[in-house]
Amino acid sequence: MNTNQEYQTTLALVAYLFDYPDTDWWAKLSDCLDMSKKLTCQQNRQVLLDTLNYIETMGQQEYEDLYVRAFEFSSNTNLYLTMHDRTDFGKQAQEMLAFKNLFLDNGFDLDKELPDFLPAILELCASLPAEQASKVLTAARPKIELLRQRFVEGRLAHTFLLDVILTEADELEGMTA
Repeated sequence: MNTNQEYQTTLALVAYLFDYPDTDWWAKLSDCLDMSKKLTCQQNRQVLLDTLNYIETMGQQEYEDLYVRAFEFSSNTNLYLTMHDRTDFGKQAQEMLAFKNLFLDNGFDLDKELPDFLPAILELCASLPAEQASKVLTAARPKIELLRQRFVEGRLAHTFLLDVILTEADELEGMTA
């Protein structure tokens, strides 16, 4: 797998693992496993394989319960990046607009998700050339780092998926510098 395909595949896989685990999600989980095994970055491959094993070991009902508690009902660990340090709604609105502009500036618009939804941002990055993906991840990085801190505090295994994102951001920055 070449470098471009590697970051795109990795970010797409992480985005998928952060999506809501509905029936279709579970049906395609084995495809995620197959794609993860093909990654050449040993560290990222191992994190993804370990996460998939964790999910499968937990089982559908228990994992869905965890997902809802951690990512939908918790204001500390939800996947909307402008929610974690909001002190005023004006600032949050500005941040939301900045995320919306990241999509629009790269020729995409969202009709199903808010622009600060982490899986949507990762899917955007996975569809972009390295330089643009690096710019998007650089813009989102402070929010991802804050979310990572919250995941650590919440003792979520998904912390390691955020590490994969930050590793890819570093790699992209190095490629485009």
